[in-house]
Amino acid sequence: MDLFDGNTGWLVGYIIGIVVVLVVVALVVPILVLARKIGTEAGLIDESLQKSVTNTAALADLSNTNTMAINVIEGLKRGRNRLGG
Repeated sequence: MDLFDGNTGWLVGYIIGIVVVLVVVALVVPILVLARKIGTEAGLIDESLQKSVTNTAALADLSNTNTMAINVIEGLKRGRNRLGG
């Protein structure tokens, strides 16, 4: 300890500084690991949502399909009535 003779304050300061840095690293590393996991999951969720958009795009035309089906049914009813049935 010849290096710090008479400079105990410096030694205490270095020790406190090292402890503070280690505590900060111990707190930040798990946060960064969790953030990476969240980022990975977010990518998978986004990919799944894009597939859902593709798979459900046809539902936008469902009202048109219903309207056309109703028109066809009404036409068939008119045809049946004209034929006497």
